[in-house]
Amino acid sequence: DFFHMIKPPDDPNFPWTGIFFGAPILGIWYWCTDQVIVQRVLGAKNEAHARGGAIFAGLLKILPVFILVLPGLIARRIYPDVAGDDAYATLVIRLLPSGLTGIMLAAMMAALMSSLAATFNSASTLFTFDLYRKFFPTSSEARLVTVGRIATLVMVVLGVLWVPFIKHLSSEVYIYLQSVQAYISPPIAAVFLFGVFWPRANRSGAIAALVAGAIIGAARFMFEINRTSELVAGSPWLTRFVQINFLHFAILIFVVSSAILVGVSLATAPETREKLRGLTFATLEGAYTPAADRDIFRIHVAASFALILTVIALWVYFA
Repeated sequence: DFFHMIKPPDDPNFPWTGIFFGAPILGIWYWCTDQVIVQRVLGAKNEAHARGGAIFAGLLKILPVFILVLPGLIARRIYPDVAGDDAYATLVIRLLPSGLTGIMLAAMMAALMSSLAATFNSASTLFTFDLYRKFFPTSSEARLVTVGRIATLVMVVLGVLWVPFIKHLSSEVYIYLQSVQAYISPPIAAVFLFGVFWPRANRSGAIAALVAGAIIGAARFMFEINRTSELVAGSPWLTRFVQINFLHFAILIFVVSSAILVGVSLATAPETREKLRGLTFATLEGAYTPAADRDIFRIHVAASFALILTVIALWVYFA
């Protein structure tokens, strides 16, 4: 059964309706707005390098099917008593010789530290430049670096203190990560999509959608942590609210946030075309020229189609 990705709509973890309509919302948020990704794209040498890097990262994202999922299924078969989060460590410790065990653990720790470093670097950059510097615009570079370091330290401490809350959402780390993203990403994805494709969207609509989505997501998160409390357990409405699959819940927040964005934008004054110049597809100046090097652009197009076909093939094979 683990070889089939298309699950019934009532599957508690990954129903096919949530996978096809909810998971893309999380993907749009991560690939298009998450600072860890955006910061790297904006740091590229030019547009061609940025696009090529994104496409290459998409191709690399296919590898976890073979280097994470399939070994996990093997662990499930060999050691049926091992929990999902312990499968990788169990395979490494029990099957590999001592020398390779050390190399694998070192590689895993290096990958973990790299991911954490990227996250903390992006978060401290956002705090320092988008918050602190706005209130203290005359701060020196040395001061900004110090503030960034302090912000990173605070985030590390908060991250450690947050660990005990993980068990209240899910016994599996991956489902926990996906569920938390489902509570915060839909309003951001809605604002991004409407901001790029609909020139009538304005600042008021975006803020209203972000605030409303954040409130709904925070409410779901708090109720889920306290789902055994008398308040939640004694209310059929709250119980059902908490039991909605997290991917279905992402769809719900996305729809509500989109409706609020559209409604508030239409009820308030639109942004001037001068402000929107170059920010939406409708306000691009002249014809869009993809890159100076047409050959590179053609390679990127071919790689994009190859990526799409590969993903479709995997879905068909593991359906």
